[in-house]
Amino acid sequence: MKRIASILLLACLSALVAWADDKPQPAFQIADNTFFDPNRKEEKEPYVFHVDYRVEAGYVQHWQKTRAISYPDMYLHGVRLGATFAFAMPYHFSLQTGVLYTLVYGKTEQHWRSVDAPSVQVEYLKHRVLEHNLTIPLRTYYTIPLWKQLNLFFYTGPQLHIGMAETDYIQDHLSAGTRTWLESQAIPVSTYDRMADEIWRANIQWGLGGGFEWDCYRLESGYDFGLNNLVRHPQLDGQHLSEWGWFVSFSYRF
Repeated sequence: MKRIASILLLACLSALVAWADDKPQPAFQIADNTFFDPNRKEEKEPYVFHVDYRVEAGYVQHWQKTRAISYPDMYLHGVRLGATFAFAMPYHFSLQTGVLYTLVYGKTEQHWRSVDAPSVQVEYLKHRVLEHNLTIPLRTYYTIPLWKQLNLFFYTGPQLHIGMAETDYIQDHLSAGTRTWLESQAIPVSTYDRMADEIWRANIQWGLGGGFEWDCYRLESGYDFGLNNLVRHPQLDGQHLSEWGWFVSFSYRF
């Protein structure tokens, strides 16, 4: 009996060893040697043409710069609203244009030495300017992905301001002699629209700026440099007026 039991035990052990050898083993993973290859090239996302549509609203500050006594330097503050669309291009570039409406307001005082009493210097013209215009940008954007849907971007390019109206509400605080002298110099002393016949409606600017983008939302800021003289008919030597501007805006992509 002991011999039979030993034979049966050996048979069971042999069967168990054979079953263990036949059991499928997990496949070995093969290392990707190209991971450490310095010549390995990353697969780039294919370029897909599309157009982004946005609505925009923000704050603007314009600076009217002058080099003659006929116009005072003035800061105008206001808002701008509008819509833009951007054409996607390869390598994170895009080209943007659109139409924006701007409304700005500013005031200043222009002091003059009295003609009737030269020792008195309290005579002045008080200017309150309300300006309406349309802006058509043509800008090139470059976007840098930072993290998930957060992007950093920069832009540059020209834009065209088309003046609709620029009313100068003037309050006269002058003596008769000073008023007569200013009028002889073709300097306005009463309310009028500067763009009627005095200032060019086309204001060409060059802008630089940037901002951040998260998903469909964009916060951006920039500065625009006026390039052309806005005075139509200079009455004085070196009479020059240009308009520069700074803005910060928020936009949403549809």
